Amino acid sequence: MSFLPDTIQQLARELHESERTRQQVEHFSKRFPGMTVEDGYAVSRAWVQMKIAEGRKALGHKIGLTSRAMQQSSQIDEPDYGTLLDDMFFTPGDIPTERFIAPRVEVELAFILKQPLRGAEVSMEDVLAATEYVQPAIEIIDARIEQFDRHTKVARKVQDTISDNAANAGIVLGGRKVHPREVDLPWCGAILRQNGVVEETGLAAGVQGHPAIGVAWLARKLAPWGEGLEAGEVVLAGSFTRPVGAKRGDVFDADYGPLGRFEFRFV
Repeated sequence: MSFLPDTIQQLARELHESERTRQQVEHFSKRFPGMTVEDGYAVSRAWVQMKIAEGRKALGHKIGLTSRAMQQSSQIDEPDYGTLLDDMFFTPGDIPTERFIAPRVEVELAFILKQPLRGAEVSMEDVLAATEYVQPAIEIIDARIEQFDRHTKVARKVQDTISDNAANAGIVLGGRKVHPREVDLPWCGAILRQNGVVEETGLAAGVQGHPAIGVAWLARKLAPWGEGLEAGEVVLAGSFTRPVGAKRGDVFDADYGPLGRFEFRFV
C-alpha cells in the first residue's frame, strides 16, 4: 500500500461528499499514478466506516468484476468486492432516482447465509452448506468517481472502482427464495427488460462457472483482515449480464423464470 492515512481519509471524504451532492469526482488513479489495489480497498473501507459512524449498518457484501470479459477489460485476474449497507436495500416497486448519480442495473443472484464462512480454505461446497437460501437480485451500481475522465475520456482504472465501494449503490431483492441445492445454480437464467424491450439475457454460469465460487473467493479474501462472512449476511455473487443504464421513468422487468419475476421503476 502506498497511501498515507491522511490521503485515505481525504479520498474517502471526497467520495462521501460526491454521493451527497451527486457531483462526480475525477479519477484518483490519475491524481495518484502509483495507486494500488490495496490503496483502493483502504479508501473504500474508510468510506464505509464514515457511513457506519453516521448510523448505517453493514448487512453484507457485493462481488464485482466476476465475468472473464469484465476482468480482461479491467486488466485484472480476480473479482473485486464492496460492502452492502442497510440504506441500499429496496423492494420491487419504486426506486428513487435522486439517490443516484449515474445508475446502472445488473442481474445477479444473492446468497443469504445461515452460518459464518471464515478462513483461507473456504470452498464452494462450504458456501452451499452455509447458505440458507438463494434469491434473485438486481444490483444498482453507480459512479461517484466518473466512469470516463472528463478531459481525456480515458476509462477509470480498477483502483478507482474499488475505492468507490466497488461501484455499489443499491440492491433489489425479489422472486423466489430457494435452497442452493434445490436448483442447478449455473443454469439459473434471467431476462432483463427495460421499458418492454429485452436488453439483456444471461446465465449464472457467467459468474466464474458457478455463482458460489465468488462467495468462497470473498471469504478467503477477507481472511487476512481477520474478517469473514457472517450468518444473516447477504452476498451478491456477481452480475451475469452487462450493466444497463437507467434514468427517471424507466421501468425494468426482471424475469428469472422458475425463480420468479419482478418489476421496478426509477421515479
